[in-house]
Amino acid sequence: MALPFLNGQSKKKRDQIIAIDLGSRTTKAIHLQRKGEGFALQHYVVMDAPIYEKSLSIELLSEHLKAVVQALDAKTKIVTLAIGVNDSIVRHAELPPMPVEDMRMILRNNTKNYLQQDLPGHVFDCHVVVARNGAALESARAVGMQRAKVLVGGAKQQLISDLLQSIKDAGLTADQVIPGLLGPVNALELAMPEAFAKEPVALVDIGFKSTTISLLNNGQLILSRVVAIGGDRMTQGLAEAMSISYAEAEGIKVGMPAEVQSSLEPILIPLGRELRASVDFFEHQQDKSVSQIYISGGSARSEFIIKSLEAELMVHCKAWNPVASLQNELPALQSAEIDQVAPQLAVAVGAAAVAF
Repeated sequence: MALPFLNGQSKKKRDQIIAIDLGSRTTKAIHLQRKGEGFALQHYVVMDAPIYEKSLSIELLSEHLKAVVQALDAKTKIVTLAIGVNDSIVRHAELPPMPVEDMRMILRNNTKNYLQQDLPGHVFDCHVVVARNGAALESARAVGMQRAKVLVGGAKQQLISDLLQSIKDAGLTADQVIPGLLGPVNALELAMPEAFAKEPVALVDIGFKSTTISLLNNGQLILSRVVAIGGDRMTQGLAEAMSISYAEAEGIKVGMPAEVQSSLEPILIPLGRELRASVDFFEHQQDKSVSQIYISGGSARSEFIIKSLEAELMVHCKAWNPVASLQNELPALQSAEIDQVAPQLAVAVGAAAVAF
């Protein structure tokens, strides 16, 4: 389900790629290279994101990208970016069967009709959803269908222009920009193709400001939702409840001593309930039960957070490894730490998957 969105610069399949997940607190990046029938993870970076008040300037982002690529020590200059849920949209729509370029134009001129929201100044890309029987856009045309089911990604044109300029100023080549929400979906297809294709699957990605849940059936994204509770609120809650600094709270969040766990429950319970509502809706709509929820993001390193969400969701939850199917060609130190870091790399791995 590698969905190329937003200003893809080339249809050429790459031998290697740098994929960067532009988070609001930390930037996660990987260097991936094709090796035979598979892919090798050459290097990864988890780096503090630039501090800014309103919007990230082209100059600041360009310098940040230079630092990220330098830390990766990669020979390639081709970059794919994943942008967060506050900077992009992912929606389902029904459009007349037509070439994707025409769909993009229709959406740009009439978002209210097809996306139920005015989105001026946006650019869009589309992925025609293949039906369970294998019928795609051509089949829809052949049988005279009036509508094709389409997954739509979009972002503001000015943001895309600024990102592309920042990449250019950093001496890099832009491959494409994708909504970060799709990263874990693409990464799951790469890491666990059987589960992706054949099971009802729920993916929860806990970001800094928000948590996303994506529900898939037979390899198709059926439902996605963003909940405005993330790792930042958990850390703030701990800091306030324990009268400690934000940095101290962040440090103990992953280890989570038993005596401070109760301080986090008031935040985790409403998050779990919001996610549970999405699972209930999916199960009712699809008439299938979700038996496993895969959790990613920095907070997925905390066993207590995983178990607390499991109690609220009433479904088995576990952190998963988005680099499980990749050959490990990391430097020795990173190789020793990859199992701990891996849940943070889901979006970057998914962004890289689009390039191959």
